[in-house]
Amino acid sequence: MSLLVKICGLSTRETLQTALDAGADMVGFVFFPPSPRHLALEMGRDLGRQVKRRALKVALTVDADDATLDNIMDALSPDIFQLHGKESVARLRDIKGRFGRPVMKAVPVETAADLAALPGYASVADRILFDARAPKDATRPGGLGAPFDWHLLDNLELRLPYMVSGGLHAQNVAEALRITRAGGVDVSSGVESAPGVKDPELIEAFIRAARAT
Repeated sequence: MSLLVKICGLSTRETLQTALDAGADMVGFVFFPPSPRHLALEMGRDLGRQVKRRALKVALTVDADDATLDNIMDALSPDIFQLHGKESVARLRDIKGRFGRPVMKAVPVETAADLAALPGYASVADRILFDARAPKDATRPGGLGAPFDWHLLDNLELRLPYMVSGGLHAQNVAEALRITRAGGVDVSSGVESAPGVKDPELIEAFIRAARAT
């Protein structure tokens, strides 16, 4: 299976075009107001049209209610929902049933104990995303530029497809893939010149580095 590369937190036509032209498999749009990458619905609609099925559209949400997800469906019509909050297994099941879209559940990782929730999520989710656990005082659960100990996934037994994120950039993505054996990588802050400001050259460099593995 070929590697999946996701560029997350895209918010301008220019940087989205760069990601598409560089061959990103997934493009992520953040709908979470505390994030510097948060998109207004109308901008999400505009960027969604630009994708033109050249990549999978991923809507990142954090403990969103049905009304919020309804609005995102109307504006973006995402191919996948990325659930980055404390959503329960039952909530994943509800979202899949209501919206008819695959769900990717983000699992924050700091210690081996954080993997205990995997069996439940894996019974419902279509894909797992392993991300670094945010500090207790953080205002958002991801996009913080910090990696986790990739060796925590050394003995992972998961039949579900999974991706890794958290502190990835062009210089360490090959090592992350070698250790985790993940089928995909997800980057946001690692291709930015400032929080929320994507850098076209960094996007291209990250995708090249990931593909080279």
